Amino acid sequence: MSETYNPWTIVHAVFEHLAAAGLHPVLGSTGNPSEPAAELLRALGIDPDIQGDERIAVAKQERLAELRQAMFGEP
Repeated sequence: MSETYNPWTIVHAVFEHLAAAGLHPVLGSTGNPSEPAAELLRALGIDPDIQGDERIAVAKQERLAELRQAMFGEP
């Protein structure tokens, strides 16, 4: 069984290490950094945990709103 982590825990540790070495890392400068963070984890051999992925929470809320509208006519 593989270990899973919230991507931000590992990304934060990596970025702190790079900053301490005088580097200035940038991640996701063109949009949502979740996927680049997940790719960083995969490169390190770690499976990202989707629980920390805000996109999934947003998509779920949007789908629930669609269902409420279809079932109850709520805005």
